[in-house]
Order: sequence, then structure tokens, then C-alpha cells
Amino acid sequence: MFITFEGPEGSGKSTQLPQLARFLEESGLSVVKTREPGGTKIGDQIREVLIRMDNTELHPRTEILLFLAARAQLVEELIIPSLQQGKIILCDRYGDSTLAYQGYGHGLDLEILRAMLQFATGGLKPDLTILLDVDIMTGLKRKKIKEEWNRLDAFELSFHERVREGYQILAAQEPERWKIVDAKQEPDQVQKEIRALVMDALDKNRI
Repeated sequence: MFITFEGPEGSGKSTQLPQLARFLEESGLSVVKTREPGGTKIGDQIREVLIRMDNTELHPRTEILLFLAARAQLVEELIIPSLQQGKIILCDRYGDSTLAYQGYGHGLDLEILRAMLQFATGGLKPDLTILLDVDIMTGLKRKKIKEEWNRLDAFELSFHERVREGYQILAAQEPERWKIVDAKQEPDQVQKEIRALVMDALDKNRI
């Protein structure tokens, strides 16, 4: 089963995903954790280019091509082989981030982006996408506290607002795949809700 985590900056994906992985492993399931961009040797090199604070001249079209390159490598090298082995994939961001950030955030053509995603992923979509939703100011404040600030975080507030709104639109378009969790709650409560959603999806997947 392929499960992705999406959300605005500071929504808690990097905290919640490992906790879910440990829970699933303790339940006897085989789990693979990964992230975007990155997850492979090549993808991690691309990630460095994308998040460096001094790469301010990076054009949105260049940005999307780099994200897609890292994603294509991740799908072929890690995700597909792991799914073929019957493992559960937990991925911190995936194709929906492209639509939210480059599409709604930067205003690039969504239909063109969807076609590019189809090519980069070979049409592979998640079985379940968990949207950790948090207001922009809370999320960015969390990132600053953790000292994880990068080039994407530094965009103007209006960009981040468009991204969050984009996620809401995407979730409304595919309610069967997307499940929204209020990420402003206490972390333990967020994890509890995530586990319930994932276990329900796994049960349905076994039917």
C-alpha cells in the first residue's frame, strides 16, 4: 500500500510519519519510509539544489523539472520495487505537492503539470493521502523554531496561503483518497487520528 503525507510547511509530516512507521512495524508490517525530494542517492543531490537558500534565482519551471526528476528516480528505484514486495510505503510528499506548490502556489498551468506528473511517475498514485492541515502562521513558526528554514519556506505569505488553499481543493476533488487531519492539535492526538485512518485503509485494502 502506498501512503503519502501532504501539507503546508510546518504541518508536522516529518514528526508524524516516523511515529506511524514504528506503530506499523510493531504491528508486524513491513514498512518503507521515504521523502520528497530525495529518497535516493540521485534524489538527495537534487534536493540540495532545491532547498539551498542561495539559489534564489531558481526559476519555477526549473524548480518543477528538478522535483519531477527526483520523483521519477524515487518511483523507479524505491517505490515500485517495494510495492512489488508487498511493503507499505510511507512518503513525505509526492505528486500532489507539485500541484499545490508549483500549480496553485506559483500559478503554473495545472493541466500541463498533471501531464508531466503522469510521465514522471508512470501514472503511479497513492492509495491514501493524509493532509496535515495547519494555518500558515502556525506552520512557519514551527519551522523557524526547529531551525529547518529553507528556500521554499522563505517565499511570501501569500504563496503559502495559495498552497494551503490548493491542498483543500485537491482534497475535495478526491475525497476517497484524501483524508484531512487538523495538525494544530496536540501531536499525540494527530498521531491517533492518523493511525485510525491508516488502519481503516489497510483493512479495506485486505478485502
